[in-house]
Amino acid sequence: MKNDQKWYALKVISGKEELVKSKLFSELEQRQLRDYVGQVLIPAEKVYEMRAGKRKLRERSFYPGYLILQADLTDGRLLHLIKDLSYAIGFLGEGGWGRVNPPVPLRDKEVHKILGKMDELAADIGVNIDKPFIIDEMVKIVDGPFSGFSGSVQEIFQERKRLNIIVKIFERNTPIELTYAQVEKIM
Repeated sequence: MKNDQKWYALKVISGKEELVKSKLFSELEQRQLRDYVGQVLIPAEKVYEMRAGKRKLRERSFYPGYLILQADLTDGRLLHLIKDLSYAIGFLGEGGWGRVNPPVPLRDKEVHKILGKMDELAADIGVNIDKPFIIDEMVKIVDGPFSGFSGSVQEIFQERKRLNIIVKIFERNTPIELTYAQVEKIM
């Protein structure tokens, strides 16, 4: 790996980030330029989404249409390889492929912000939910010993990703603390 690698934001067609990343690595191996690229990141987080009454886990990109790559672009062969990739549009700050200006690297502050956000999410055990819960909202328990019961949200512990729910058991209101993943919204 080269020592003078800098971080760049590569603009790609939105939704094609994974395809561009895999194509880039296969081309690097083929042309023996792997030492010029360190990491290639697609900043994303895992979220639960409700679709047709079912809870689905998906990845949501922080920056749709961008790859963040650590590379040494001083060798013209690597820059040429990246320009030839399908679905790649250009580098952030460059103004497109037609310009003669070299790509502008990201500032250290920007890189630390992106990497810090990704580290924070990797350390986070819970999973985010697209549409947050609200007090007195009716939810259905889908996991655990009370699976199948319904109740209303009484408290929300956002930092722990847990809910305090009141469930009626034998005609008595019983408080239960559950994770976001154990309940789903009733539509």
